[in-house]
Amino acid sequence: MNDFAQAGFDPAASPQVRTLLLTDLCDSTLLVERLGDGPAAELFRAHDRLVLELQQRWRGRLIDRSDGLLLLFERPIDGLGFALDYSRGLRELADRPEVRDRKLALLARAGLHVGEVLTWQNSEAAVQAGAKPLEVEGLAKPLAGRLMTLARPGQILLSATAEPLARRASRELGDRAQNLIWKSHGRWRFKGVPDGQEIFEVGEPGFAPLRAPRGNGGKAWRDIPVWRRPTALAAELFLVAGLATGAWFLTRPTPAIAFNERDWVVVGDLRNLTGDAVLDESLEQAFRISLEQSRYVNVLSDLKVRNTLELMKRKPNTTLDRTTASEIAIRDGARAVILPTVAEVGGRVRVSAEVIDPHTQTTVYAESADGVGAESTLVSIDEVTGELREKLGEAIASIERDSTPLPQVSTDNLDALRAYALGEKKRYEGDMQSAVGYYKQAFELDPNFALAQAAIGRIYIGQRKMSEGKAAMQRALAMREHLTPRETLTLEASLARFGPVTPLLNQWQRLIEMYPDQLAARFGYAQDTWMMTNRYGDVVSHAQASAVPQSPYFAMGNYLEGILELGDEDYERAIAAFKMARRKGYLGAGGSYAYVFEAQRQYDQADKTYAAHGGSNLAEALEDIIFAFTMAVDRGEFTRARALYEKGLPLASKEDPLVVAAPWRFYGLGLDLVQGTLTDEALQREFDWVDAHAKELDALYRGSADFRTALGYLAARANKPALLQKAIDGIGDPAQFKEDPLRVQAYEVLLAERDRLAGREVAAIDRLAPIARKPEALAMVHSAYARALADAGRYQAARDHARWLATHRGRVFVERGVSSLLDPVNIADTTFAELDTAEWSAKIDDDKAAKAAADRFRKAWQAKDLPRATRVRIDAL
Repeated sequence: MNDFAQAGFDPAASPQVRTLLLTDLCDSTLLVERLGDGPAAELFRAHDRLVLELQQRWRGRLIDRSDGLLLLFERPIDGLGFALDYSRGLRELADRPEVRDRKLALLARAGLHVGEVLTWQNSEAAVQAGAKPLEVEGLAKPLAGRLMTLARPGQILLSATAEPLARRASRELGDRAQNLIWKSHGRWRFKGVPDGQEIFEVGEPGFAPLRAPRGNGGKAWRDIPVWRRPTALAAELFLVAGLATGAWFLTRPTPAIAFNERDWVVVGDLRNLTGDAVLDESLEQAFRISLEQSRYVNVLSDLKVRNTLELMKRKPNTTLDRTTASEIAIRDGARAVILPTVAEVGGRVRVSAEVIDPHTQTTVYAESADGVGAESTLVSIDEVTGELREKLGEAIASIERDSTPLPQVSTDNLDALRAYALGEKKRYEGDMQSAVGYYKQAFELDPNFALAQAAIGRIYIGQRKMSEGKAAMQRALAMREHLTPRETLTLEASLARFGPVTPLLNQWQRLIEMYPDQLAARFGYAQDTWMMTNRYGDVVSHAQASAVPQSPYFAMGNYLEGILELGDEDYERAIAAFKMARRKGYLGAGGSYAYVFEAQRQYDQADKTYAAHGGSNLAEALEDIIFAFTMAVDRGEFTRARALYEKGLPLASKEDPLVVAAPWRFYGLGLDLVQGTLTDEALQREFDWVDAHAKELDALYRGSADFRTALGYLAARANKPALLQKAIDGIGDPAQFKEDPLRVQAYEVLLAERDRLAGREVAAIDRLAPIARKPEALAMVHSAYARALADAGRYQAARDHARWLATHRGRVFVERGVSSLLDPVNIADTTFAELDTAEWSAKIDDDKAAKAAADRFRKAWQAKDLPRATRVRIDAL
């Protein structure tokens, strides 16, 4: 009794609740044997310094130590923080040359428990005799020891008492708390403990085993229900075997997350724990490429993720950790988050990935694959993504069909892959010049890296460098064996834009059929159908499909929908779509939205709407001038339109000469025609330019034929039959247009205008009548048809088509193809149509209609700025 009192032990003292952490350094004897006494002693001194530092950081008290540690903490989160940092510190110690060269691993197993303990201080005499300064006893101590013994090397096990307390406070661990995996290993029984205990594991992906504890039949074993024990299982086996065979054909394993075919996932940022910087971006990009081969799992694009971050008021380079990626997934309707990790474990490189439920942020699945050296990571990624796809419910046959090895469809050069990934990052940031530089570097490092060439081509196309973009895409497609099937189809569709229309639209449809959620294909199909066939309402659904929350066209899809509704002249729906696009954050060039109001002659609202635009990929000053010029022509402000044209000419000359500068000159020709000042010399000058650049133009989607057709139409409108014939002769065989609907229409207009000018009005009417009846007929068809009818003396029918032009103003603002070169003429024609209606109504003695049309014309265009020929016509009325 006196000895107890001297030691500070009070038998009446109450037990205290404390957190106990027991650790064991695995294979420490082997470590000494392999290193030798001297190096081992130095290593253990470094180990002791690590323990002392962590004790102070996590407010722990070291009770005992030998090959392992016994520490006492006030709070479970402190014990867990110590265990995690201890594991990390051991990995750093294992990187010392003497350890690394011998390929030795420094791993510890750990058990964490919270329970009641009794503590007392030993006397100084006892400590000097070898006793510990502080003694700890109680049932909690052996229970923590059982947990530690049960753990695998590198594994941290927690009792059911410690886990919820530590998990609730895990935010105190900082950023890494978001990446921890918490996993239950079910109920276990320990020798000497009457009740079963649920055991949990916590660890960092890539390092923690995340496997069931190894078990110890003598002191710890799984708490298996009676019906699962051997004696019961024997009786159940026959029944289960019979039922299982039938059930396999009727059902398939249901994943622990409610994931269905074509659901979406968010891929978080890869955690690179190897210290090898070349793996930072390269493996994250590789993981995405591998996963995107699936037709079952849809991957939210990087561009869409960055757009969502912007809407969340976060910086574009925000780390996509567990919390942020989960928030994006919830916002964008993704069903799961995938967090990849690469780490070096025991001298091997481990690639691992977790599937996260974004609503609870818990890990549903975790898969990993090991390899030797950094070059093994691509094969490991394919293995991991294949396993994840299967667990998400994809059929094995589908995985095998849609899984080309990563080194084949990207590159086996990690430096090239990193350059490509950096290029992608710069592209998403809008720095296209730097992006192209990285893509070129990637291709130089691996001349078979087709994806890099395709990326260069897309940027050039976006910059309207059509020739360079087409060439880069052709080089990429020539290496199709190094592209995924999805990328091959996408590239073929992009290149098809430089050819006939029918194959292009068929290519988009094939891509959509193969990959229904290839949202770029939905957008591309809707856009190209509008631009190349003059159809609108029947593809609105594709524009809407591209505007789903998971789409990079989330807002642009609605903007395209607005353009299509404008072309269909459903102004109310168009405004609603444009408003939705702006609500989603897309300001766009602004012109099309403003045209909705311009088409209704709501000029103030048009100007106000355009003023809120966000610019386009043209120089902003030129974009503004083009809009102002178009509006000036529409409002009959021709002096102002001329000044704007002259102002824009030098700016347009600085842009692409084929795609920007030449069309701008055609705007000037159109203005000349409207003002009655178009000369043979001006037309001949452009004919010469087209002849000189025919080869370059024919390499583009527009082609020299479009320019010659526009020149021919202008010549016909200016009553210059010789130049019209020159255009027809230059175009050549019309059979080349059999799969280009708009070019067929435009060519037929030229032939009809030739007939009309030659006095063959009936032939012109017969040629245009079948086309004019179609809903996709261009404005120039209706205009030419009305003139042919009037020249034939069929004024009633001519007036009807003039009214069509006057009342279908929305269409002329969005027509493409040849029409886009003739915008000033087509737009002015919707007002000239009122003057035509007035004149032709007078011809049939419908004075009331003539007066109403003349009044509408005067209201639209003020007399002070009218061309002289137009003033003569209105005065004659």
